[in-house]
Amino acid sequence: MTAATSPPNQSHTQTTMKAIVQHSYGTADVLKLAEIDIPRIADTEVLIRVRAASVNHADWVYTTGTPLLARLAFGMRTPKLKVRGKDVAGTVEAVGAAVTQFTPGDNVYAELEAGSFAEFAPAPQDKVALMPATLTFEQAATVPLAGTTALHGLRDAGNLQPGQQVLINGASGGVGTFAVQIAKALGAEVAAVCSAKNFALARSLGADHVIDYAVTDFTQASQRYDLIFDSIGNHPLRRLRRALTTRGTLVLSSGTGGRVLGPMIRILRALSMSLFVTQNLRVSTATADSRPLDELTELIESGLVTPAIDRTYPLEHTADAIRYFAEQHARAKIVISVLGNNQEG
Repeated sequence: MTAATSPPNQSHTQTTMKAIVQHSYGTADVLKLAEIDIPRIADTEVLIRVRAASVNHADWVYTTGTPLLARLAFGMRTPKLKVRGKDVAGTVEAVGAAVTQFTPGDNVYAELEAGSFAEFAPAPQDKVALMPATLTFEQAATVPLAGTTALHGLRDAGNLQPGQQVLINGASGGVGTFAVQIAKALGAEVAAVCSAKNFALARSLGADHVIDYAVTDFTQASQRYDLIFDSIGNHPLRRLRRALTTRGTLVLSSGTGGRVLGPMIRILRALSMSLFVTQNLRVSTATADSRPLDELTELIESGLVTPAIDRTYPLEHTADAIRYFAEQHARAKIVISVLGNNQEG
């Protein structure tokens, strides 16, 4: 077990930071701005001076504590980890004694277990990657969870091949905006399902066809797809299968489900059904190490993928950002800007 060490390059005068903390489960109102100690880092960790973070569905699950099954990992009565936020982009402030990949001053991004809605965040070095040079901190903060989920779902779980017909259900959402672009980068012909108000966004992302879900139910249409990437979970499995080719693949990326088990029943049903049909029903479960981030960096710096941002909130208004995410069906990504809160070191 490595001993925690004080960040060697941390300001001698700054020992506390602003952070969004949560002491109970509930609505966005449980998220409070507080002054807490700057976290100490272990030998294999880096301390990131956070410049930006972004909101994900996982943050809403953590905030509400639903589905209840999630509390087995998060904490049954109260959250084990008090600081919210998973995606982070910022500058390395300090490194642990065993860190060899990064030095203070590096611009990096990562997906954390929690802790990015704060001025400083610790991260294991194997989860951190150098940030794309072409992005701002706000843009980079949108990439880690959503981008890796889309990349894994399409390329690894979906085994996407050039020339295939691919449908993205939920194309204007955080994961969906990355999925459309990654599918195009991998050589697919892409149909994007979204609302009419998001047609222009879907087109700008490179979608070949755009379907208004309020007008056309793609599961009832005649078109069949080689791969469906479902980031919404708003259609029964039998209807999604109807829109697939005989040996097509369905990748489930999200879904709400019941208050207790959430999407688990749907996931288990899909996996068991896949044993008895010619189609492949799979689940996207991205890893949180730096490898997919390095691959996404290549796609971003080559111009094939560009993050899409709905709106940006300052750190002190994070509760409003989470509330907007939950109530307004935000398109693209919501960013938490921490740049203005940071003291320059």
